[in-house]
Amino acid sequence: MTETTHATPNTARQADPFPVNGMDAVVFAVGNAKQAAHFYSSAFGMKLVAYSGPEHGNRETASYVLESGGARFVLTSVIKPATDHGRFLAEHVAEHGDGVIDLAIEVPDARAAYAYAVEHGATGMEEPYEVKDENGVVVLAAIRTYGKTRHTLVERKGYQGVYLPGFVEAAPIVAPPAKRTFQAIDHCVGNVELGRMNEWVAFYNKVMGFTNMKEFVGDDIATEYSALMSKVVADGTKKVKFPINEPAIAKKKSQIDEYLEFYGGPGVQHIALATNDIVSTVRTMRAAGVEFLNVPDSYYDTLGEWVGDTRVPIDELRELKILADRDEDGYLLQIFTKPVQDRPTVFFEMIERHGSMGFGKGNFKALFEAIEREQEKRGNL
Repeated sequence: MTETTHATPNTARQADPFPVNGMDAVVFAVGNAKQAAHFYSSAFGMKLVAYSGPEHGNRETASYVLESGGARFVLTSVIKPATDHGRFLAEHVAEHGDGVIDLAIEVPDARAAYAYAVEHGATGMEEPYEVKDENGVVVLAAIRTYGKTRHTLVERKGYQGVYLPGFVEAAPIVAPPAKRTFQAIDHCVGNVELGRMNEWVAFYNKVMGFTNMKEFVGDDIATEYSALMSKVVADGTKKVKFPINEPAIAKKKSQIDEYLEFYGGPGVQHIALATNDIVSTVRTMRAAGVEFLNVPDSYYDTLGEWVGDTRVPIDELRELKILADRDEDGYLLQIFTKPVQDRPTVFFEMIERHGSMGFGKGNFKALFEAIEREQEKRGNL
């Protein structure tokens, strides 16, 4: 594993050719946005805050905006396709199932960000344009990334509306929990084809000025049967982090191979959600029906010897099947859901950080073996 050295956040911000404020939204194309919104409300504890649909002049799609702290999901489904956008969404769901179509990034200047990206090799999808209502103005632009995924660049300084012009405030579908289950998007992981990881890492290096934060190759992420390689790119302040995975040659089919097969190509594999109380998060989500990957008890027999003291006792980690890892900066606690739709594609990670900016390298083998057990049940290993 290698890690680059970064400047302090303030220095990095001043020197950053592509400054970002953070993740703006993760946008999903889904078969039924109303039902998906209910799922993320009841199972993930998110709060419905905004809606756009036929009742407000949007005859083609229905979109629900859910939030939890600084994390925002936008769930969109097609009612009746009438434009290229509507047909794209309908075809995307038919080909890929429910999945992420947009990792939207909030930037201080969308025009400057778009110009820099295109000048450095990005494929522009939408040139900068303004949308406005009585709450102010938002500037949007979009560039293409791996597969059929895009990055919408969102400049919303001074905008006072609930999400974007065209959306209205919406009442929660279910009462949000007294305590949030998570507070922010920690990182978003993309899966790409064999041999293309370095190409997309170079894309983020060149097009957005992102730097390489971590890399995992060789035996870092491998079991007896399958393997993958991963590199992590991040903006200068590490507010936006994108691990990029590709499969590695092994005896059997890896989780990346399975994803690429069932998703029908590269795309967003999982979204890591940051929590400051993973125990409460897991108990709440599990009670609401969320299924997490199972880890054998043997994982915990020696965990304390190398991870040291953590906020959560080992016995409670064992009970809840939460993983722990430590590096030179601190430790983290993490757990992974099973896929949240019928296809074995998109899943989620819950992560609680205590100094560590890693991604759980010490857990890769245990995690990979847990995923392999699920693959075997599906007949896809």
